[in-house]
Amino acid sequence: MLRVCVCVSGGGTNLQAIMDAIDAGKITNTQIVRVISNNKGAYALERAKSKGMDAFAVSPKDYDDRELFNEAFLHCVDDASPDLIVLAGFLVVLPPMMIKKYEGRIINIHPALIPSFCGKGYYGLKVHEAALVRGVKITGATVHFVDEGTDTGPIILQKAVEVLPGDTPKVLQQRVMEQAEWVILPQAINMIANGLL
Repeated sequence: MLRVCVCVSGGGTNLQAIMDAIDAGKITNTQIVRVISNNKGAYALERAKSKGMDAFAVSPKDYDDRELFNEAFLHCVDDASPDLIVLAGFLVVLPPMMIKKYEGRIINIHPALIPSFCGKGYYGLKVHEAALVRGVKITGATVHFVDEGTDTGPIILQKAVEVLPGDTPKVLQQRVMEQAEWVILPQAINMIANGLL
């Protein structure tokens, strides 16, 4: 049984997609053992609690410096003994000690086709704004392993999504989530859980 810790910062739609896929049997051999958010007000925490899951907020605002926050965050992760850490819309730069400790066991979902629109500063709506400004006809999402760089780890899965005339960043964001993110993130977890990767 793959023990998964999901880290989120906001509404938790990717978390919901993972939970739904587990319930539907699209992800097997997997259990979410903890959900952690850096944002005490994140709706993702409510989603987790409604399913009876461990849900914790570890906010940088509660610590005097980044090092203390990093220690508390790492302790909260370690305490769950995860086999896999899933960054599902987690807007925190992971401490190097955590990346080293969990090397090859942290995955992230990014709302673009890496290497396009990725790296420092590309998160949330900013990714979709950049895609629209550039005028691309195809965008999508990428699941990748996390390394020391920003969006630089080995790619696991990608799925393309069409950009349509009249798209706004919000409309495009929703389509990328529905058609790509909520599809490939559960697929990647299932592949890892069942030794298909």
